Amino acid sequence: MAESNFIDYVKIYCRSGKGGPGSAHFYRSKLTPRGGPDGGNGGRGGHIIIRGNSQLWTLLHLKYTKHVHAEDGQNGSENRKTGRDGKDVYIDVPLGTVVRDSETEEVLFEITGHGEEINLLEGGRGGKGNDFFKTPTMQAPRFAQPGEPSTEVWAIFELKLLADVGLVGFPNAGKSTLLSVVSAAKPEIADYPFTTLVPNLGVVPYRDDRSFVMADIPGIIEGAHEGRGLGLRFLRHIERNSILLFLIPADSPDALKEYKILLNELKLYNPELLQKDKIVSVSKCDLIDDTQKKKIATKLKSHHPVFFSSATGMGIPELKDAIWNMMNKSDD
Repeated sequence: MAESNFIDYVKIYCRSGKGGPGSAHFYRSKLTPRGGPDGGNGGRGGHIIIRGNSQLWTLLHLKYTKHVHAEDGQNGSENRKTGRDGKDVYIDVPLGTVVRDSETEEVLFEITGHGEEINLLEGGRGGKGNDFFKTPTMQAPRFAQPGEPSTEVWAIFELKLLADVGLVGFPNAGKSTLLSVVSAAKPEIADYPFTTLVPNLGVVPYRDDRSFVMADIPGIIEGAHEGRGLGLRFLRHIERNSILLFLIPADSPDALKEYKILLNELKLYNPELLQKDKIVSVSKCDLIDDTQKKKIATKLKSHHPVFFSSATGMGIPELKDAIWNMMNKSDD
């Protein structure tokens, strides 16, 4: 199987630049053989800066990046010349990226806006030259300050997809098929569990040139919070979705039980997920008749299920309406 281009986790060693030392130089010229101190300050070290980029959606470009070093500041020099600052290093990441310290597991910050810049590591400050230390009582200081040392960290970059709607369901519930029908996304589709191995994003067009983003993640099975199936690896992508769209296939032996299992897995993974807006839908409705549809509707009555079929297009407009109305309700 071809290696996936979806990378949502990388670990990189980052080191800022150290500050340049100040100069302990004394002015000398043909006419001034014993001049005073004129040593300049050292330049600051380069920063490591994390920058949000809306044109990226995975961490693939960082897959083979293991070390990032910023440039050191240059030395101060004669005639009070300040050393050049070290060049900053920018690391572009997709929106929704969380940066953590690998040793403490502490979340340092997260990037959610395009062009947002946050310093991961500050460069060391440059040292003061001897010109800075001269006083009326100490007119010839023969020392200068060294630059501050660099700082370093093993940083973990973890992507959590930003989407308006996240599709939640068992394997083979029809999530990828729905995404391929309502958007231009082309996820892999086949009639076996775990066809979807990585998340997929699609922009769903709506009326009057409006749109929303839908995320399809690999199917959840009972015990996913313990690592079964594809387990915890992709559950985190649901955390950033404002609405959870549950898909229960029409041919499920017990629709209500399946819905409760999905809810329980999300609860065991992160109880806060249950606070999100939820829409319950029944997929593959072309496989059942009206009598079976009524039975499912009765079982899920309190959850107001939306019935649809990706194969025939039945119920797709109503599903989009339900999503849009809930999004607007959330905004209100």
